[in-house]
Amino acid sequence: MSKTVKIGAATAFFNDSRIGIAQLLEKAEGLDYIIFDFLAESVMGGLGRGMANGTGQGFAADFVDGYILPHLSDLLDRRIRIVANAGGLNPAACAEALRIGAEAAGLKVCIGVVDGDNLTSRVDEIIGADTHDMFDGSSVLEKVEAADHINALVAYTGAFPIAAALAAGADIVITGRAVDSAMALGPLIHEFGWGPDDFDLLAAGTLAGHLLECSAQVTGGTFTDWRDVPDWAGIGMPIGECSADGGLVITKPEGTGGLVTVGTVSEQLLYEVSDPQRYYVADVICDFTDVRLEQIGPDRVSVSGARGLGRTSTYKASITYDAGWRATALIPLIGLESAAKAQRLGKEMFARTGAMLRQIQLPPYTQTRCDVIGGEGPGATTAICRLVADHPDQAGAALLVREQSSGISHMSVGISLSLNAAVRPVQRIAGFLVPKSLVSQTVTVDSANVPFVSKTNAAGKEQDASAPALPALPDDADPKQTVPLIRLAWARSGDKGNLFNVAVIARKPEYLAYIAATLTPEVIGKYYGRQLSAGRILPVERFSVPGLSALNFVVGDSMDGGVLASTSIDPVAKGMAQLLLDFPIPISDGLLD
Repeated sequence: MSKTVKIGAATAFFNDSRIGIAQLLEKAEGLDYIIFDFLAESVMGGLGRGMANGTGQGFAADFVDGYILPHLSDLLDRRIRIVANAGGLNPAACAEALRIGAEAAGLKVCIGVVDGDNLTSRVDEIIGADTHDMFDGSSVLEKVEAADHINALVAYTGAFPIAAALAAGADIVITGRAVDSAMALGPLIHEFGWGPDDFDLLAAGTLAGHLLECSAQVTGGTFTDWRDVPDWAGIGMPIGECSADGGLVITKPEGTGGLVTVGTVSEQLLYEVSDPQRYYVADVICDFTDVRLEQIGPDRVSVSGARGLGRTSTYKASITYDAGWRATALIPLIGLESAAKAQRLGKEMFARTGAMLRQIQLPPYTQTRCDVIGGEGPGATTAICRLVADHPDQAGAALLVREQSSGISHMSVGISLSLNAAVRPVQRIAGFLVPKSLVSQTVTVDSANVPFVSKTNAAGKEQDASAPALPALPDDADPKQTVPLIRLAWARSGDKGNLFNVAVIARKPEYLAYIAATLTPEVIGKYYGRQLSAGRILPVERFSVPGLSALNFVVGDSMDGGVLASTSIDPVAKGMAQLLLDFPIPISDGLLD
């Protein structure tokens, strides 16, 4: 098949900018699909809490009113189809809201719904004594039994149901917690007839989806060389030009901002990928270690070399639950020695509220944190005192929020009104594996049932893959000079549960051996331990990615319980790579020249 399927990506997360779909419709030619990624673990928990307390319907309502209905007539006229995981915990309700809106506008739209990944009502059935967290091995049942409230339990499902809905004529397919990359893989399965055992093709399609799913991150958003990226305000949305043989070109609409280069694509390719040789998704085990990128024109990068090693008999599942309450406050201090004043403010405020908790016979805080942002240097400066305190009871957390305002007259000179003070539930997450046989999915198109095939058995050749070797220094290497890592590499980081990934991609292949010789797992564990954990050495795995001339580091037990529970100022680990970029790397004189 010689045709090319063009897929544009409009969003990367819940409440992402609305400029994406408007730009793609205005400036991209020949699109076949526009995909939307809305969901993350924190979003699923928030949707579940909203359903429980009556403040939400369990889906991304803005998808209907903000992203689709204003453009629906144009989408239908141009026969551009939509795939979105906007359904959250209630994809049928999302579809019904869209249908009602379309009818009110005098439009007829065929809507497909993929359902069945929401397992929240089956917590007692799914989670037992042998259910363990996939990252740290802890008991998920113990966490559930100690939780204040279960918000959501979902399975990360695959792309074949999406393909079935498209084959049945859906203009728009709405899913629940399907794997992010399935938004693109589903259309490619439908267009090219790929089957469940076409592992290399499924891996190539998954890679296309993985590169597109974070929207502008692959077109220069969050790029290491940020000064080289023009026009953030009008950054181009990514487009994948996909072929039946798994070929892929990443590009963007002409006349838009941003940048598509080997560097931008490399960073996104390794984003939040733990072991690049075994990237597990619902339909295939992907090996990205030999993926090759080639700049074939301005803002055009060719991608090839993904391998599929088979599939597992399990889905990843994620449970979000509330456990305790968190108070936060941001208090500005202005003047001389503002950082020192902010540090003392935190200490004194925790001492005061701790004593007040004892007086009213409430338990102590379970954890506290004071971050001082800014305020260093001579002369008058401004610092922000960031206070975080967790408490088992809402009343205990609320005490800090109420009392922090007293600092303006009781404590340091230069305190101003707090920028923010709030109490919220502490939402935690656990990830584990669930047999595919326990997840029963359904596909409907305009309420009619659609049959589909989605294999649930394990298959393939995963064990045949040996880990690629790390590059060795040249025999004549004499690394006596040092340069900061940023001179030699691009880097990207992101969280995944209670760990984070840091990808380090050499700007030239000959740089990688010097980087690898310096950035050992032990060095990385000590470095981030000093940055994050008061000197504790963190466990680190290092993976070689020779196709990209890259290393990928997985730093475990490092995220303060994960994105939903972390007290860190960077709970999504976006800044972890940035902390590494000034690390000194010894190199030879010849390389320096």
